[in-house]
Amino acid sequence: MKRFLTVCGAACMVALWTSLAFGAGTIKIGGLFSVTGPASFLGEPEKKTLEMLVNEANAKGGVGGMKLEAVIYDTTGDATKAVQLATKLIKDDKVAVIIGPSTTGESMAVIPVVEKEHIPLISCAAGIKITDPAKRWVFKTPANDHVAAEKILNFMAKQRQKTIALLTVTDGFGASGREQIKALAARKGFKIVADEVYGPKDTDMTAQLTKIRGIKPDAIICWGTNPGPAVITKNVKQLGLKIPLYMSHGVASKKYIELAGSDAAEGIMLPAGKLAIYDVLPKSDPQARLLREYDHAYRKTYGMGASTFGGYAYDAFLLVTGAIKKMGPGTEQIRNGIEQAHKLVSVSGVFSMSPKDHNGLDLSAFEMVRIHKGDWSLLK
Repeated sequence: MKRFLTVCGAACMVALWTSLAFGAGTIKIGGLFSVTGPASFLGEPEKKTLEMLVNEANAKGGVGGMKLEAVIYDTTGDATKAVQLATKLIKDDKVAVIIGPSTTGESMAVIPVVEKEHIPLISCAAGIKITDPAKRWVFKTPANDHVAAEKILNFMAKQRQKTIALLTVTDGFGASGREQIKALAARKGFKIVADEVYGPKDTDMTAQLTKIRGIKPDAIICWGTNPGPAVITKNVKQLGLKIPLYMSHGVASKKYIELAGSDAAEGIMLPAGKLAIYDVLPKSDPQARLLREYDHAYRKTYGMGASTFGGYAYDAFLLVTGAIKKMGPGTEQIRNGIEQAHKLVSVSGVFSMSPKDHNGLDLSAFEMVRIHKGDWSLLK
């Protein structure tokens, strides 16, 4: 009798959870993206990618026989709004999982909410502190910024460039990148000879660049997301600086080249996900086919090429649907399934998660590229 009651109680709990997380056989996936505002270049392709993938999945019968529904809100890049909307997704919309937010600051603000409510979150932001140390309910798809920083420094070492001028934005992404570069540089024998910053809304950085010109470093590393890096690229051109300029992966889209202008952007180097250069990858590359299919599908749906940033939502979608197929549609099942993802080929790389690693990417996630004639070329 006692065993019977225990089984009945468990069944009731499952039924209760199902009523909360589903609606008429539908799995609800929440989306928090900066669709408008300064970070719209991140959030808009993320939103479009998630919508496209949900539509494609439903056209094929859903996942495990259940339809998917994307419930997406625009955070405008505001951390306070992101927290409010995350709460709405959980309390009102009863989502089973949340993809996003788009930026590091928003993601850090939302973490306490999802940890308290036990809802898996897959951030589309790069800041290492999002998943380091690992939190039970939090994952992210962009490679950690220290991976991008190490990719740059490894390339610089080959060029025998030893002195570095830093120019980083004063937001979560910039602060994290600055911290990682300084730590890695110290371990690898580089010397930071200038450490300049700029604000997210600054429209001219000639003062910082003039200081850097006087110091004469071997290279400049700029860490930020548009529009700041585009402004810096123009300023470098205007000042006639001949110092090699490296950008972070935060500008790895054609939008950066468009904002900076192909003339000013010529020769700029940065670590980029393979989506940007999939057409020159060897056929043996495990990501090549998926990247081509994603770009072609995005072009067919929206009339434009896919971006690395939209790829972060693609990765999250594959992690979620893979978890559902493997473990089931419950929040705990989805969380466990994401954490157990192993050698999952996607847009940003090949993911292998673990209880201690909720990002699951390594140096192979990036290729070093140079901008040449308004497009990307591989650096060897």
